[in-house]
Amino acid sequence: MKPGTLTAEPAAHADAAANEKPVLAILTIDDDIQHFRGNRANFADLLATGEQMGFIAYVLTVKHLKLDRPRLLGYTYDSKSENWAKAYFPRPDIIYNRIPQREDERLPRVRKKLLSVARQPDIQLFNRRFFNKWTLFQWLNESKQTRPFIPETKRLTESLVLSSLLRRHSHLYLKPVRGKAGVGIMSVRVQPEKNLPYRLQIQEEKGSRTYRCATMNKLWDRVLKQSRAVGEPYIAQQGITLASVNGRPFDLRALVQKNISGQWELTGIGARVAGDTSITTHVPRGGYIDEPEKLLVSVFGQEKAQKVLAKVRSTVLLLARQIERSSKHRMGEMSMDLGVDASGGLWFFEANSKPMKFDEPHIRKKSLEQIFRYSQYLYHTARQHKGGVSP
Repeated sequence: MKPGTLTAEPAAHADAAANEKPVLAILTIDDDIQHFRGNRANFADLLATGEQMGFIAYVLTVKHLKLDRPRLLGYTYDSKSENWAKAYFPRPDIIYNRIPQREDERLPRVRKKLLSVARQPDIQLFNRRFFNKWTLFQWLNESKQTRPFIPETKRLTESLVLSSLLRRHSHLYLKPVRGKAGVGIMSVRVQPEKNLPYRLQIQEEKGSRTYRCATMNKLWDRVLKQSRAVGEPYIAQQGITLASVNGRPFDLRALVQKNISGQWELTGIGARVAGDTSITTHVPRGGYIDEPEKLLVSVFGQEKAQKVLAKVRSTVLLLARQIERSSKHRMGEMSMDLGVDASGGLWFFEANSKPMKFDEPHIRKKSLEQIFRYSQYLYHTARQHKGGVSP
Protein backbone atom coordinates (compact mmCIF):
# COMPACT_ATOMS: atom_id res chain seq x y z
CA MET A 1 0.00 0.00 0.00
CA LYS A 2 1.19 3.50 -0.82
CA PRO A 3 -0.41 5.64 1.88
CA GLY A 4 0.83 8.95 0.54
CA THR A 5 -0.12 8.41 -3.09
CA LEU A 6 -3.22 10.21 -4.35
CA THR A 7 -4.88 10.35 -7.69
CA ALA A 8 -8.06 12.10 -8.86
CA GLU A 9 -11.22 10.20 -9.72
CA PRO A 10 -14.44 11.48 -11.33
CA ALA A 11 -17.48 11.86 -9.11
CA ALA A 12 -18.82 8.49 -10.22
CA HIS A 13 -20.78 7.92 -7.03
CA ALA A 14 -22.65 11.21 -7.03
CA ASP A 15 -25.50 10.38 -9.42
CA ALA A 16 -29.10 9.79 -8.31
CA ALA A 17 -29.08 6.04 -9.03
CA ALA A 18 -26.01 5.45 -6.90
CA ASN A 19 -27.53 7.50 -4.13
CA GLU A 20 -30.19 4.83 -3.59
CA LYS A 21 -27.50 2.87 -1.77
CA PRO A 22 -26.75 3.69 1.89
CA VAL A 23 -23.79 6.07 2.13
CA LEU A 24 -21.27 5.67 4.97
CA ALA A 25 -18.39 8.06 5.62
CA ILE A 26 -15.45 7.06 7.80
CA LEU A 27 -14.60 10.29 9.58
CA THR A 28 -11.00 11.18 10.33
CA ILE A 29 -8.83 14.27 10.68
CA ASP A 30 -7.09 16.05 7.82
CA ASP A 31 -3.32 16.08 7.53
CA ASP A 32 -1.17 18.59 5.62
CA ILE A 33 1.26 15.92 4.39
CA GLN A 34 -0.75 12.68 4.12
CA HIS A 35 -4.15 14.32 3.38
CA PHE A 36 -5.78 12.33 6.19
CA ARG A 37 -4.73 10.46 9.32
CA GLY A 38 -5.68 7.07 10.66
CA ASN A 39 -5.04 3.39 10.05
CA ARG A 40 -5.13 3.26 6.25
CA ALA A 41 -5.06 -0.52 6.05
CA ASN A 42 -8.12 -0.61 8.29
CA PHE A 43 -9.85 2.06 6.19
CA ALA A 44 -9.11 0.14 2.98
CA ASP A 45 -10.57 -3.06 4.52
CA LEU A 46 -13.68 -1.14 5.59
CA LEU A 47 -14.19 0.34 2.12
CA ALA A 48 -13.84 -3.09 0.47
CA THR A 49 -16.31 -4.63 2.94
CA GLY A 50 -18.75 -1.75 2.42
CA GLU A 51 -18.68 -2.24 -1.34
CA GLN A 52 -19.36 -5.98 -0.93
CA MET A 53 -22.32 -5.20 1.33
CA GLY A 54 -23.98 -2.72 -1.03
CA PHE A 55 -22.78 0.57 0.45
CA ILE A 56 -21.14 3.64 -0.95
CA ALA A 57 -18.31 4.10 1.55
CA TYR A 58 -15.49 6.63 1.62
CA VAL A 59 -13.02 8.33 3.95
CA LEU A 60 -14.00 11.86 4.91
CA THR A 61 -11.98 14.45 6.81
CA VAL A 62 -13.39 16.99 9.26
CA LYS A 63 -12.15 19.72 6.92
CA HIS A 64 -14.17 18.35 3.97
CA LEU A 65 -17.32 17.64 5.99
CA LYS A 66 -19.43 20.51 4.61
CA LEU A 67 -22.90 20.02 6.03
CA ASP A 68 -24.54 22.48 3.64
CA ARG A 69 -23.48 20.59 0.50
CA PRO A 70 -25.02 17.57 -1.26
CA ARG A 71 -21.62 16.26 -2.45
CA LEU A 72 -18.44 16.03 -0.38
CA LEU A 73 -14.80 15.55 -1.28
CA GLY A 74 -13.62 12.22 0.08
CA TYR A 75 -11.07 9.47 -0.44
CA THR A 76 -11.35 5.97 -1.81
CA TYR A 77 -8.83 3.17 -2.27
CA ASP A 78 -7.94 1.34 -5.47
CA SER A 79 -6.55 -2.06 -4.47
CA LYS A 80 -5.19 -2.77 -7.98
CA SER A 81 -2.98 0.30 -8.14
CA GLU A 82 -2.62 0.49 -4.33
CA ASN A 83 -3.45 4.18 -4.49
CA TRP A 84 -5.77 6.44 -2.58
CA ALA A 85 -7.86 8.67 -4.81
CA LYS A 86 -9.87 11.84 -4.27
CA ALA A 87 -13.44 11.96 -5.55
CA TYR A 88 -16.79 13.57 -4.83
CA PHE A 89 -19.34 11.48 -2.95
CA PRO A 90 -22.96 11.92 -1.84
CA ARG A 91 -23.67 13.42 1.57
CA PRO A 92 -23.44 10.53 4.07
CA ASP A 93 -26.41 8.83 5.70
CA ILE A 94 -24.12 7.40 8.40
CA ILE A 95 -20.85 8.72 9.85
CA TYR A 96 -18.49 6.29 11.60
CA ASN A 97 -16.11 8.32 13.76
CA ARG A 98 -12.54 7.05 13.46
CA ILE A 99 -10.67 10.23 14.37
CA PRO A 100 -7.54 8.47 15.63
CA GLN A 101 -6.23 10.65 18.47
CA ARG A 102 -7.86 12.16 21.56
CA GLU A 103 -5.91 15.34 20.96
CA ASP A 104 -7.49 15.69 17.51
CA GLU A 105 -10.97 15.01 18.82
CA ARG A 106 -10.55 17.70 21.50
CA LEU A 107 -9.66 20.43 18.99
CA PRO A 108 -12.33 23.19 19.10
CA ARG A 109 -13.03 22.97 15.34
CA VAL A 110 -13.47 19.20 15.58
CA ARG A 111 -15.75 19.36 18.63
CA LYS A 112 -17.84 22.04 16.93
CA LYS A 113 -18.18 19.93 13.75
CA LEU A 114 -19.13 16.76 15.69
CA LEU A 115 -21.78 18.74 17.57
CA SER A 116 -23.15 20.07 14.27
CA VAL A 117 -23.27 16.55 12.81
CA ALA A 118 -25.15 15.26 15.87
CA ARG A 119 -27.86 17.87 15.18
CA GLN A 120 -28.42 16.74 11.58
CA PRO A 121 -31.64 14.69 11.44
CA ASP A 122 -30.61 12.95 8.21
CA ILE A 123 -27.14 11.85 9.37
CA GLN A 124 -26.65 9.03 11.89
CA LEU A 125 -23.34 9.49 13.78
CA PHE A 126 -21.95 6.78 16.03
CA ASN A 127 -18.97 6.51 18.39
CA ARG A 128 -18.83 10.25 18.88
CA ARG A 129 -15.90 10.40 21.28
CA PHE A 130 -13.15 8.59 23.16
CA PHE A 131 -13.77 7.37 26.70
CA ASN A 132 -12.22 8.83 29.84
CA LYS A 133 -11.15 6.09 32.28
CA TRP A 134 -12.46 7.83 35.38
CA THR A 135 -15.80 8.62 33.75
CA LEU A 136 -16.14 4.98 32.64
CA PHE A 137 -15.82 3.71 36.21
CA GLN A 138 -18.32 6.30 37.41
CA TRP A 139 -20.80 5.11 34.78
CA LEU A 140 -20.39 1.46 35.70
CA ASN A 141 -20.68 2.20 39.41
CA GLU A 142 -24.11 3.77 38.76
CA SER A 143 -25.65 0.33 38.16
CA LYS A 144 -26.02 -2.46 40.72
CA GLN A 145 -25.64 -4.95 37.87
CA THR A 146 -22.24 -3.70 36.67
CA ARG A 147 -20.74 -2.47 39.97
CA PRO A 148 -19.53 -5.93 41.12
CA PHE A 149 -17.14 -6.16 38.14
CA ILE A 150 -15.28 -2.92 38.96
CA PRO A 151 -12.05 -2.96 40.97
CA GLU A 152 -11.97 -0.24 43.65
CA THR A 153 -10.98 2.91 41.77
CA LYS A 154 -10.26 6.46 42.98
CA ARG A 155 -9.05 9.68 41.39
CA LEU A 156 -5.39 10.07 42.33
CA THR A 157 -5.61 13.64 43.61
CA GLU A 158 -3.37 13.47 46.72
CA SER A 159 -1.06 11.18 48.67
CA LEU A 160 -3.87 10.36 51.12
CA VAL A 161 -5.76 8.59 48.29
CA LEU A 162 -2.71 6.44 47.57
CA SER A 163 -1.95 5.62 51.21
CA SER A 164 -5.57 4.73 52.07
CA LEU A 165 -5.85 2.43 49.05
CA LEU A 166 -2.55 0.74 49.91
CA ARG A 167 -3.87 -0.01 53.39
CA ARG A 168 -6.67 -2.03 51.77
CA HIS A 169 -4.81 -3.45 48.76
CA SER A 170 -1.15 -4.45 48.63
CA HIS A 171 -1.11 -3.97 44.86
CA LEU A 172 -2.41 -1.00 42.84
CA TYR A 173 -2.37 0.19 39.24
CA LEU A 174 -2.08 3.90 38.54
CA LYS A 175 -3.42 4.82 35.09
CA PRO A 176 -3.63 8.04 33.06
CA VAL A 177 -7.32 8.82 32.46
CA ARG A 178 -6.76 9.27 28.73
CA GLY A 179 -3.90 6.81 28.31
CA LYS A 180 -3.33 4.63 25.28
CA ALA A 181 -1.65 1.24 24.77
CA GLY A 182 -0.44 1.04 28.36
CA VAL A 183 2.08 3.91 28.19
CA GLY A 184 2.47 5.71 31.54
CA ILE A 185 0.77 3.01 33.62
CA MET A 186 2.37 2.47 37.03
CA SER A 187 2.21 -0.55 39.31
CA VAL A 188 2.67 -0.17 43.10
CA ARG A 189 3.28 -3.09 45.44
CA VAL A 190 3.73 -3.02 49.20
CA GLN A 191 6.32 -5.54 50.41
CA PRO A 192 6.50 -4.88 54.19
CA GLU A 193 9.21 -7.46 54.79
CA LYS A 194 11.73 -5.44 52.72
CA ASN A 195 13.88 -2.48 53.79
CA LEU A 196 12.42 -0.47 50.89
CA PRO A 197 8.81 -1.67 51.13
CA TYR A 198 7.24 0.29 48.25
CA ARG A 199 7.96 -1.08 44.79
CA LEU A 200 6.97 1.20 41.89
CA GLN A 201 7.13 -0.04 38.29
CA ILE A 202 6.53 2.42 35.42
CA GLN A 203 5.60 1.26 31.91
CA GLU A 204 7.46 3.08 29.14
CA GLU A 205 7.39 2.92 25.33
CA LYS A 206 9.96 0.13 25.52
CA GLY A 207 10.22 -1.90 28.69
CA SER A 208 9.71 -0.59 32.20
CA ARG A 209 11.61 1.05 35.06
CA THR A 210 11.43 -0.05 38.69
CA TYR A 211 12.00 2.10 41.81
CA ARG A 212 12.04 1.09 45.46
CA CYS A 213 11.00 3.65 48.06
CA ALA A 214 11.48 3.63 51.83
CA THR A 215 8.54 5.83 52.75
CA MET A 216 5.10 6.80 51.55
CA ASN A 217 6.31 10.39 50.99
CA LYS A 218 9.14 9.25 48.72
CA LEU A 219 6.73 7.02 46.78
CA TRP A 220 4.27 9.89 46.31
CA ASP A 221 7.06 12.21 45.09
CA ARG A 222 8.06 9.68 42.45
CA VAL A 223 4.43 9.09 41.38
CA LEU A 224 3.81 12.84 41.18
CA LYS A 225 6.93 13.34 39.04
CA GLN A 226 5.77 10.63 36.61
CA SER A 227 2.17 11.91 36.37
CA ARG A 228 3.43 15.43 35.65
CA ALA A 229 5.72 14.08 32.92
CA VAL A 230 2.72 12.33 31.30
CA GLY A 231 0.64 15.50 31.68
CA GLU A 232 -2.59 13.66 32.49
CA PRO A 233 -4.69 13.18 35.64
CA TYR A 234 -4.41 9.64 37.04
CA ILE A 235 -6.72 7.11 38.63
CA ALA A 236 -5.59 4.59 41.26
CA GLN A 237 -7.07 1.13 41.01
CA GLN A 238 -7.07 -2.03 43.07
CA GLY A 239 -4.64 -4.54 41.57
CA ILE A 240 -6.20 -7.87 40.65
CA THR A 241 -4.13 -11.05 40.79
CA LEU A 242 -4.84 -12.45 37.35
CA ALA A 243 -4.94 -16.08 36.33
CA SER A 244 -1.60 -16.95 34.75
CA VAL A 245 0.14 -19.51 32.56
CA ASN A 246 3.81 -20.32 33.10
CA GLY A 247 4.01 -17.45 35.56
CA ARG A 248 2.66 -14.93 33.05
CA PRO A 249 -0.70 -13.29 33.76
CA PHE A 250 -3.21 -12.97 30.94
CA ASP A 251 -6.34 -10.93 30.30
CA LEU A 252 -9.17 -11.07 27.80
CA ARG A 253 -10.05 -8.61 25.03
CA ALA A 254 -13.67 -8.63 23.96
CA LEU A 255 -15.12 -6.84 20.96
CA VAL A 256 -18.81 -5.97 21.20
CA GLN A 257 -20.67 -4.39 18.29
CA LYS A 258 -24.25 -3.67 17.37
CA ASN A 259 -25.88 -5.96 14.83
CA ILE A 260 -28.44 -5.53 12.05
CA SER A 261 -31.19 -5.32 14.69
CA GLY A 262 -29.40 -2.49 16.50
CA GLN A 263 -28.62 -4.75 19.49
CA TRP A 264 -25.28 -5.32 21.20
CA GLU A 265 -23.63 -8.58 20.20
CA LEU A 266 -20.31 -10.19 21.09
CA THR A 267 -18.13 -10.27 17.96
CA GLY A 268 -15.28 -12.20 19.56
CA ILE A 269 -12.93 -12.69 22.49
CA GLY A 270 -9.14 -12.73 22.30
CA ALA A 271 -6.52 -13.29 24.99
CA ARG A 272 -3.27 -11.43 25.63
CA VAL A 273 -0.49 -12.90 27.76
CA ALA A 274 1.89 -10.47 29.50
CA GLY A 275 5.53 -10.12 28.52
CA ASP A 276 8.31 -11.09 30.92
CA THR A 277 8.79 -7.69 32.59
CA SER A 278 5.75 -5.81 31.38
CA ILE A 279 3.07 -4.29 33.62
CA THR A 280 0.47 -4.80 30.90
CA THR A 281 -0.44 -7.53 28.41
CA HIS A 282 -0.10 -5.25 25.35
CA VAL A 283 1.60 -7.04 22.47
CA PRO A 284 3.99 -4.11 21.72
CA ARG A 285 5.23 -4.48 25.33
CA GLY A 286 6.30 -8.10 24.83
CA GLY A 287 2.91 -9.75 25.30
CA TYR A 288 1.52 -12.30 22.90
CA ILE A 289 -1.86 -13.42 21.55
CA ASP A 290 -3.36 -16.74 22.56
CA GLU A 291 -6.71 -18.56 22.58
CA PRO A 292 -8.94 -17.70 25.58
CA GLU A 293 -10.46 -21.17 25.89
CA LYS A 294 -7.08 -22.90 25.83
CA LEU A 295 -5.68 -20.60 28.54
CA LEU A 296 -8.74 -20.88 30.76
CA VAL A 297 -8.87 -24.68 30.44
CA SER A 298 -5.19 -24.91 31.40
CA VAL A 299 -5.90 -22.94 34.60
CA PHE A 300 -9.41 -24.06 35.61
CA GLY A 301 -10.14 -27.28 33.72
CA GLN A 302 -12.77 -27.79 31.01
CA GLU A 303 -15.98 -27.43 33.03
CA LYS A 304 -15.07 -24.27 34.97
CA ALA A 305 -13.46 -22.68 31.90
CA GLN A 306 -16.77 -23.00 30.03
CA LYS A 307 -18.61 -21.32 32.93
CA VAL A 308 -16.09 -18.47 32.97
CA LEU A 309 -16.47 -17.97 29.21
CA ALA A 310 -20.27 -17.98 29.49
CA LYS A 311 -19.98 -15.33 32.23
CA VAL A 312 -17.71 -13.22 30.00
CA ARG A 313 -20.19 -13.43 27.10
CA SER A 314 -23.14 -12.23 29.16
CA THR A 315 -21.21 -9.63 31.17
CA VAL A 316 -19.70 -7.75 28.20
CA LEU A 317 -23.20 -7.08 26.83
CA LEU A 318 -24.35 -5.88 30.25
CA LEU A 319 -21.33 -3.55 30.48
CA ALA A 320 -21.78 -2.23 26.92
CA ARG A 321 -25.44 -1.36 27.52
CA GLN A 322 -24.64 0.47 30.74
CA ILE A 323 -21.74 2.41 29.17
CA GLU A 324 -23.85 3.51 26.22
CA ARG A 325 -26.81 4.44 28.44
CA SER A 326 -24.61 6.58 30.71
CA SER A 327 -22.71 8.19 27.82
CA LYS A 328 -25.99 9.47 26.32
CA HIS A 329 -24.51 9.02 22.84
CA ARG A 330 -25.17 6.42 20.17
CA MET A 331 -22.46 3.78 20.02
CA GLY A 332 -21.85 1.00 17.51
CA GLU A 333 -18.85 -0.79 18.97
CA MET A 334 -16.37 -0.94 21.81
CA SER A 335 -13.56 -3.22 22.91
CA MET A 336 -13.09 -4.20 26.54
CA ASP A 337 -10.19 -5.41 28.65
CA LEU A 338 -11.31 -7.96 31.23
CA GLY A 339 -9.43 -9.90 33.85
CA VAL A 340 -10.09 -13.33 35.31
CA ASP A 341 -8.66 -13.74 38.81
CA ALA A 342 -7.17 -16.91 40.27
CA SER A 343 -10.58 -18.08 41.56
CA GLY A 344 -12.38 -17.44 38.24
CA GLY A 345 -13.88 -14.07 39.19
CA LEU A 346 -14.40 -11.58 36.36
CA TRP A 347 -13.17 -7.95 36.42
CA PHE A 348 -13.59 -5.01 34.07
CA PHE A 349 -10.45 -2.92 33.44
CA GLU A 350 -11.07 -0.73 30.43
CA ALA A 351 -13.24 -0.01 27.40
CA ASN A 352 -12.24 1.67 24.15
CA SER A 353 -14.74 3.40 21.86
CA LYS A 354 -12.22 3.34 18.98
CA PRO A 355 -11.12 -0.30 19.04
CA MET A 356 -7.88 -1.26 17.38
CA LYS A 357 -8.27 -4.08 14.90
CA PHE A 358 -8.17 -7.61 16.28
CA ASP A 359 -5.51 -9.86 14.79
CA GLU A 360 -7.61 -13.02 15.07
CA PRO A 361 -8.90 -13.52 11.46
CA HIS A 362 -12.41 -14.72 12.40
CA ILE A 363 -12.93 -11.73 14.71
CA ARG A 364 -11.46 -9.34 12.17
CA LYS A 365 -13.77 -10.43 9.33
CA LYS A 366 -16.91 -10.28 11.45
CA SER A 367 -15.91 -6.91 12.96
CA LEU A 368 -15.77 -5.29 9.51
CA GLU A 369 -19.13 -6.76 8.49
CA GLN A 370 -20.84 -5.72 11.73
CA ILE A 371 -20.01 -2.04 11.10
CA PHE A 372 -22.11 -2.21 7.93
CA ARG A 373 -24.85 -4.41 9.42
CA TYR A 374 -25.39 -1.83 12.15
CA SER A 375 -25.20 0.94 9.55
CA GLN A 376 -27.96 -0.85 7.59
CA TYR A 377 -30.08 -0.79 10.73
CA LEU A 378 -29.46 2.96 11.20
CA TYR A 379 -30.18 3.67 7.54
CA HIS A 380 -33.46 1.75 7.38
CA THR A 381 -34.66 2.96 10.78
CA ALA A 382 -34.01 6.59 9.82
CA ARG A 383 -35.91 6.13 6.54
CA GLN A 384 -38.86 4.58 8.37
CA HIS A 385 -38.91 7.57 10.71
CA LYS A 386 -38.64 9.97 7.78
CA GLY A 387 -35.28 11.36 8.87
CA GLY A 388 -35.83 11.05 12.63
CA VAL A 389 -33.04 9.92 14.95
CA SER A 390 -33.13 6.20 15.67
CA PRO A 391 -32.83 4.83 19.19
